[in-house]
Amino acid sequence: MSTVVVNNANNGGSKSKKRQWIYAKKPQGELYKKRQWVGYSLLLFLFVVPFIKINGEPFLMFNIIERKFSILGNLFYPQDLYIFVFGMLIVMVCVVLFTVVFGRVWCGWTCPQTIFLELIFRRIEYWIEGDWQQQKKLDAGPNTDQKQLKKFLKHGIFLIISFFISNIFLSYIIGVDALMKIITDPLDQHIGGLISIIIFTLVFYGVFAYVREIVCIAICPYGRLQGVLLDDQSITVAYDHRRGEPRGKQQKDATTTHGDCVDCKLCVHVCPTGIDIRNGLQLECVSCTACIDACDAVMDKIGKPKKLIGFYPMGEIEGTLKKKSNTRAIAYSIVLVALMSVFSFLLFNRSPVDGRLLRAKGSTYQLRDDKTISNLYSLELINKSGKEMPFKLVCDDPRLKIQLVNPIQKLSKDGHATLSFFLIIANKDVETYKSNVKLAIYSGDKKVESLKTTFIAPPGMN
Repeated sequence: MSTVVVNNANNGGSKSKKRQWIYAKKPQGELYKKRQWVGYSLLLFLFVVPFIKINGEPFLMFNIIERKFSILGNLFYPQDLYIFVFGMLIVMVCVVLFTVVFGRVWCGWTCPQTIFLELIFRRIEYWIEGDWQQQKKLDAGPNTDQKQLKKFLKHGIFLIISFFISNIFLSYIIGVDALMKIITDPLDQHIGGLISIIIFTLVFYGVFAYVREIVCIAICPYGRLQGVLLDDQSITVAYDHRRGEPRGKQQKDATTTHGDCVDCKLCVHVCPTGIDIRNGLQLECVSCTACIDACDAVMDKIGKPKKLIGFYPMGEIEGTLKKKSNTRAIAYSIVLVALMSVFSFLLFNRSPVDGRLLRAKGSTYQLRDDKTISNLYSLELINKSGKEMPFKLVCDDPRLKIQLVNPIQKLSKDGHATLSFFLIIANKDVETYKSNVKLAIYSGDKKVESLKTTFIAPPGMN
């Protein structure tokens, strides 16, 4: 596999190190319509989800500040890190599997950076400043009042949308209730929250107004993984040079010795990262398919078959694909299914209470006047059920009795409690110096957690 790193600006920019501003032609076509359906559906999901609650908990929340996460209404705490790790592994394997089979299609169709830029910010730019040629002419022209008005209007709308997006993203971190409190309370009560919203707004504005394709080309590490993950069977957006070369002008139904490519450069003009797909696979290509739609429209006009640019296995275009094999895809799929199975098991068998049972520091056993022996323990409980929960502590050994030092009968929502208690046994029932003991925590009639410890007592004390 050969990877060509070329960044030709679609306005005919030079290869100088200075950044060439990309004026992308407004795309249109069947694939663009499908991409809009996918993109706007994901945007709707993104904007609606923070307001959805299940059993009083957010549908999705990633509160890294309080180290509390909510997925499908289920709360997760630092004690559930192992479940979170499996979830991240599943996401990583999904990305790898998708890349191995379909190349960088994630970037062009579902990445938030692409969706926001192409389906919101660029469309506003087209509406205010016109298509790519009008934008280029406007920027190169004199600094008139009309130009200033258009720039002010565009960047003002960009800031408003960035402010809205920052609030949405912040609601995924702190929850929509906490965000509404920041918005409705007096400013001096939430200076930190206000500063966070301002920072988020400026970051989003800077990314979508100025940084743009540099995120995909230089900042995002995912693009760099293509050279490692792609092979000659990976399906990518590619130009069929066997059919297209040599390039040259031609007319419909006319006889010519040229290939099907008429060198109109529309595939270059519509590219949001400013590359020429005809130069081969490039790191800058995000598989947005805008070039496919542009080329198909030209092929229709000259009476040639479509898909001169299309989805092709890399080896098919380069002539290195001898036999199709999906061994890597199958291997990744098996790993993915295994991880998802383990993740589902851990998720659905997760205890609503996390307990940590320790022997009291510096103590072994206590001999009592009533011919019994006791051990002192400390139990820390964390409520992960998302609601207030009554509980009781039960020992599975009938010889042992529990005596609570600080009786607590319920855990508050998202609360925790520390109990101290004695395990007591009669002298005559002691058989060994150290014995294993199991304790259970019940909420109602349901066992929600099991704990293990040891009980120490000198035998032969009858």
